[in-house]
Amino acid sequence: MKILVLEPYYGGSHKSFLKGLQRHLPMRFELLTLPARKWKWRMRLAAPFLAGLMQEMEVPDRVLCSTFVDVATLRALAPPWIRQVEVLTYYHENQFVYPVRVDDQRDFHFALTNYTTALASDRLAFNSSYNRTSFLDGVAGILKKAPDMKTGPWVDSIRAKSTILHPGMEFDDIDEEPRAVKKGPPVIVWNHRWEHDKNPEDFFNALYVLDRKGIDFSLVMLGQSFARMPEIFSIARQRLNHRVLHWGYVKDRTEYVRWLRRGDLVVSTAIHEFYGISVLEAVRAGCRPLLPDRLSYPEFFSAEYLYGPRELPGRLADLLGKDLRITPEQSSTLTDRFSWNVLAEKYQAWLTG
Repeated sequence: MKILVLEPYYGGSHKSFLKGLQRHLPMRFELLTLPARKWKWRMRLAAPFLAGLMQEMEVPDRVLCSTFVDVATLRALAPPWIRQVEVLTYYHENQFVYPVRVDDQRDFHFALTNYTTALASDRLAFNSSYNRTSFLDGVAGILKKAPDMKTGPWVDSIRAKSTILHPGMEFDDIDEEPRAVKKGPPVIVWNHRWEHDKNPEDFFNALYVLDRKGIDFSLVMLGQSFARMPEIFSIARQRLNHRVLHWGYVKDRTEYVRWLRRGDLVVSTAIHEFYGISVLEAVRAGCRPLLPDRLSYPEFFSAEYLYGPRELPGRLADLLGKDLRITPEQSSTLTDRFSWNVLAEKYQAWLTG
């Protein structure tokens, strides 16, 4: 079977996902991609651009799109064969719930593109139940605002042709790296993007409380940062410098894994997360997760690994006084179901229909 993949944002988790598909599924993949930048331009113009590239292509058995493709526009502009070939869309994210800083900055055009893409696709997969639920709730909410137009039972039809498929993960390099010998105080790991939707203020404020109380810990700060980094990171670097073992993005994968293997506890304070690859990597490396009881996290982890509103400083203080490390058996139990070895057959069934 030949799969034509259209990915206008070929980078990060989107790129890793497609590499995993190619590595683990017995299919022939042909990729049309664009670099992972200027996502708003990608969503608005990638469909006509890719439709032009498809004019002289061999007809595939399936077309697989990410949500950066406006599938309704694609099917209008692509060669006529697109009407006879099933188009599948994978939702790594949706544009209904991303936390903007000022509410009137939200551009619902992108959410509506996600919606019409779902209508125009033959089958859909979401990377988590939270992603699908927030998408369907968002569709229902925005359609109520539409003046003078009854749009039919579209939410039910989208739900009926959708499924949940976690993006497969590669754990071999983590498993092969030996666990660091335990020395010194407990090591807290942050390996998320350094952006406002990961809510770094709550994380650092909890660490300030621990520091004032004299509770011993060390800090490893990983994750990618950008030019418009929240100011809290530079402030925290100064206030917590005596706790820091490492501070900054690690591009080299082997070095990144070694830092994870030194960790005891991985913490998230995110207010936006559709899946949670960084948390799962850290857990596979042996870090105990401590995560907010919201977003996708309750799907993946039981209550003992979750905290409620205003509970983080107390939970951290309690855990840091104990043996934090989870065993290899525990880390495997928590993460095995997210590996490509488990998920490949499910993807093959989805793609072949």
